Amino acid sequence: MAFFTPSLSPAVVTREIDLTGIVPNVGTTSGAFVGNYRWGPADKPTLVDNEARLVSLFATPDTNNAVDFHTAAHFTKYSNQLLNIRAVTSAAKNSFDSDTTTGVSSGVSQSSTRSARLVKNTTDFNNQLSAMDSDGHSFIGKYPGALGNSLQIQLCGFDVGDSAFTNWSLRTNFDAAPGTSAYLAGKNGSNDEVHVAVVDQDGQFSGTKGEVLETFPFLSLARNAKNADGSTNYIADVINNQSEYVWLVDAANIDSDYRIAGAGTDAADSGDDYKLIASAQGVKNISLVSGANSGSLGTSEYASAFDLIEDVDTFQVDFLIAPPVTATTGGNATADTIITDLNTIAATTRKDCVVVASPPKAAVINTTTPVDDTITFANLLPSSSYIFLDNNYIKVFDKYNDQFIDIPANSSTAGLMAQSDQETAPWFSPAGLRRGQYFGAVDIASSPTKAQRDSLYRANVNPIANIPGAGITLFGDKTMLRRPSAFDRINVRRLFLTIERTIARAAKNVLFEFNDEFTRAEFVNIVEPFLREVKGRRGITDFRVVCDATNNTQEIIDRNEFVATIFIKPARSINFITLNFVAVRTGVDFTEVAGQQI
Repeated sequence: MAFFTPSLSPAVVTREIDLTGIVPNVGTTSGAFVGNYRWGPADKPTLVDNEARLVSLFATPDTNNAVDFHTAAHFTKYSNQLLNIRAVTSAAKNSFDSDTTTGVSSGVSQSSTRSARLVKNTTDFNNQLSAMDSDGHSFIGKYPGALGNSLQIQLCGFDVGDSAFTNWSLRTNFDAAPGTSAYLAGKNGSNDEVHVAVVDQDGQFSGTKGEVLETFPFLSLARNAKNADGSTNYIADVINNQSEYVWLVDAANIDSDYRIAGAGTDAADSGDDYKLIASAQGVKNISLVSGANSGSLGTSEYASAFDLIEDVDTFQVDFLIAPPVTATTGGNATADTIITDLNTIAATTRKDCVVVASPPKAAVINTTTPVDDTITFANLLPSSSYIFLDNNYIKVFDKYNDQFIDIPANSSTAGLMAQSDQETAPWFSPAGLRRGQYFGAVDIASSPTKAQRDSLYRANVNPIANIPGAGITLFGDKTMLRRPSAFDRINVRRLFLTIERTIARAAKNVLFEFNDEFTRAEFVNIVEPFLREVKGRRGITDFRVVCDATNNTQEIIDRNEFVATIFIKPARSINFITLNFVAVRTGVDFTEVAGQQI
């Protein structure tokens, strides 16, 4: 940049320098995981930033899904970006209203045996809404799982003299008795208001029986009811938009206790009189029943869940964290099949992330030959620079069930990579004493000897060892690529993924421009400063960008294409250190021997 003097006398001069066209470095901290949970949206990628958020969305674990829960939780100890996906089988069911009364005011006939349904998430609820209404469902659990059987919904509507509210055990959670909303009063209607409380009757959510989980005061039974600000106040709309625990299919399906006493229907609102009748003290209690857990997940459930994040433009993913699987062969899910499927997503579909995996539990826990079993498993996996395989399980404390459990180390291994990204850059190997030390683990399943680490490394398996004075440490940076290549190291693979992702985003700026010297020069001027930054941060030793008439020929231009070729010399990590200690005679000058080959 040329220097110029805008003033001949002392002065303060301001200048604007536009660097907005320079390619920004892309942060890489996002992991994706599929697991089995007791609660929470199913088949929906959900961002989780810490363990507390994981609990609030997917509930505390029981002994059946503690491994899945803590595998996900341990990644969040290193990074605050986890796309968590709950997978379920067809055996999972949502809890639903237990009342079987027939003959509601709207004419909907409720079945004496309503069918339990699997409602996975908001989209699924909307898709099944009509069918559930026909079945006569009123309230159902927000998500599938037996945990929903702990839910009870209590409703308090209008009663003469407010006796219902006065005698209601939950009245202290509300400011006053329900009555007539301002909306319905303006239409000469009356008594449409109702209080709703969602109660943890068995204490499975809160740990306290009878705990009030959430309240919704002064909701209206009138379908068109509005608040003063114009927002909806219809009971079903409010609960379905705001409740974290239940859906309300249709207020008309809350059996014959709710009915319109006056003329007209609840769709008309005008002149209608809404009353809660035929229940003790005017309070209606609805307990949810028949919720069921998923059981063991199979390969198809894992595959379907991970397929949800295939779109690069929708989700940023850096690590596909392989789920915990007990066995290599047999059962509903096999580790090699799942990891192979994930490799297809990483290497073929997305092309911007890596698979981080551990061997199945049977190869590590309760075996006398963990090294041999792990190598046998590794040989089942495809040769790929997109797979990073460690060798171990870590022991962690499950505070929710007061026990120690073994979980696969791979989520923590992915966490080390994410942590290294933040502290250094993706092109630094997340291994060794500087960047490869695990935390939050009390032990590992087995600590391989030096000879065993050698065997594992020859099989492209990265050893995790308990190093005296250093703790549990990752001692390897190999990918599963079995041929000699720069891409057989994870730092090089992730270097290229970072560069490719970043420059690809920059390239979108020249879409639909003319393929001429100006556009090509503009592209080079955007890319080269970014590559110089990577070089300055030790990721590459040299580079060259070719984007001119040599690779943008007339034939290329006529096909509406644009070509840039980027040559990169990646920096290489140190895997082996040789220390030569040379003894010399007393009278020898070191300069005489310093240059000799040892």
